[in-house]
Amino acid sequence: MSNIQLQSRSAPHALPLGRHAPPVVSLVHALDEVLPALAERLAFTAVERDRQGGHAAEQRELIRASGLLALTIPVELGGLGGSVNDLYRAVRELARADSALAHVFAFHHLQLFGVRLYTGPAAALHGASHLRDTAEQRLFWGNALNPADTRLGARRVEGGWRLNGVKGFCSGALGSDRLTVSALADDGGLLIGIVPTRREGVGVEQDWDAFGQRQTDSGSVRFEDVWIADEELLQQPGVGATPRSTLRSQIAQLIMSNLYLGIAEGAFEEARRYTLEHSRAWFASEVARAADDPYIQQRYGDLWLHVRAAQAVTDVAGARLEAALERGDALSAQERGEVAVAGAEAKVLAHRASIEVSSQLFELTGARSSAARFGLDRFWRNARVHTLHDPVDYKLRDLGRFRLEGRIPDPTSYS
Repeated sequence: MSNIQLQSRSAPHALPLGRHAPPVVSLVHALDEVLPALAERLAFTAVERDRQGGHAAEQRELIRASGLLALTIPVELGGLGGSVNDLYRAVRELARADSALAHVFAFHHLQLFGVRLYTGPAAALHGASHLRDTAEQRLFWGNALNPADTRLGARRVEGGWRLNGVKGFCSGALGSDRLTVSALADDGGLLIGIVPTRREGVGVEQDWDAFGQRQTDSGSVRFEDVWIADEELLQQPGVGATPRSTLRSQIAQLIMSNLYLGIAEGAFEEARRYTLEHSRAWFASEVARAADDPYIQQRYGDLWLHVRAAQAVTDVAGARLEAALERGDALSAQERGEVAVAGAEAKVLAHRASIEVSSQLFELTGARSSAARFGLDRFWRNARVHTLHDPVDYKLRDLGRFRLEGRIPDPTSYS
């Protein structure tokens, strides 16, 4: 739902707030009714909130109240039983309206997939209880697992570890109930675990100040002698990863692709509406409406192909990832590598679509569309900031290697 359209209509029907809002009836109900209603609510305030930045506490409570925090939790654990592609559908729809809160929502579910994919005690022994608690209490998860930031260390003590240091780019940490955390153990190994956000020594900083994705709560988290027990570890230091557990990075990569694609779709739709409702024909076009200008029509056709190609390839990558998840522990390294190749194709095309559409829309809508009240610049700013997550050139390198020599990408936190 675009802000331009909403300027001339009343506010959408309010969703009930709080952890005790009425339950979502089914997955179909969640995706076909609750999700569009939530997207509409977020869209209504998106332009003003983008200007303000900061923490969107009220809107995060709307997400909590919607019941969609349980979207990917199995039904037997109190969730809606949605697949990874149900998640991507939701992320894309929310990103058309508000890509910052779509990011927060998506990263909540990324942490939940980590609980299901890792092999440490917190997953193998206690994973079901973590997921059940999340569904029953409508818990919000945040991310402090940034693998590129090695400033957080873990010191071995009896029965667990003590965490000291800081993590940056911690999306969704502010206002969360649980954090997934990675740290370098004193023996050099990587530790990944679960820490309640309000545990003693955890300090979530409100220091995110990028010019886009302003409400992703992606600031830093400080840890001062924070306790984490052995049973809270998702991955123990020195324990090798399996092809299945490394699918977490592929879930994350396709979250990015669907976020970029949602931005591109949202920007395209906002521009289309503006052209039909507000744009004036250029005097030399000799037409009465901007929409009848053949150059405008040609440019919209060209931009749509950027979107359409990204949609098609991203959907294929999602299907391949879902099939890999269904393979479970039988998944081979080669199969996992082919998922990464499909994900790289999606990432590159969605990246390009989001940047091209969000930038070129101004050439199609004209000077008046740059007025602050329309907020059309938010699409480009959000795309530009988010597409810096990891260099797309390395995706192109991986694709080139695969097409030249059949070499699959090495499993990393980004590939």
